[in-house]
Amino acid sequence: MIKVAVTGACGRMGSLIINNVLEEEDMELVAAFDVKNVGTNLGGIKVSDIKDAHEVFTKKKPDVLVDFTTASGAVENVISAAEHGVNLVIGTTGFTPRQQAQMEIAIDKKVAAVISPNFSVGVNVFWKMIGEAAKHLKNYDVEIVETHHRHKKDAPSGTATRSAKIISDALGGKKTIYGREGLCKRGDEIGIHAVRGGDVVGDHLVLFAGDGERMEIIHRANSRQAFASGTMRAIRWVVNAKKGINSMEDVLGI
Repeated sequence: MIKVAVTGACGRMGSLIINNVLEEEDMELVAAFDVKNVGTNLGGIKVSDIKDAHEVFTKKKPDVLVDFTTASGAVENVISAAEHGVNLVIGTTGFTPRQQAQMEIAIDKKVAAVISPNFSVGVNVFWKMIGEAAKHLKNYDVEIVETHHRHKKDAPSGTATRSAKIISDALGGKKTIYGREGLCKRGDEIGIHAVRGGDVVGDHLVLFAGDGERMEIIHRANSRQAFASGTMRAIRWVVNAKKGINSMEDVLGI
């Protein structure tokens, strides 16, 4: 039985992940953390204050901590979990280079971690597709458009940022610009555009535009369950993974 702890337990993704864990026969929810609604009953356990993580980790001894919170909060959660030997599945986005370095140091040779800006199986196949397409469309203009719900805090999305890096790497390095305004002559860059509105779960479009033709590769998430299903796969995988940081590509073997 895999013992699971979840941070941001009362949030949209946190509560969905908890519901999924409760439905899995090989998983047990042993801890739930949040900065609000402390003491609330979720899945048969009470929500703990994240400030009490040390005490809870010591008592409950989870195998995996799942974190879909905020960048600043996630860094502290990663450091605390790693100190207690708790493996990690991190879906939080918006990390600065400094925060990424802090997590790498905390995780190194202590625990196994899967860190990804998107746990959807479809998105990870989407990344593979755009990387292959870029290799064969080297002289095409590239634009990325991502659309998310009005409550998403970071822009562009982690998925769009990762998409740009994959394409840039495939093309030997291209600069990225974010939106355009005024007199903006099109150069040899990758454009990223963020749209926010309504309750859109997550749409990502990569446009390869050439002379006389264009190709669009699109992924649309209709439900957050797409992310939760991938997270369940990551939880099962990480408990037997090598120590260090891994990606969803490692989990899926692609």
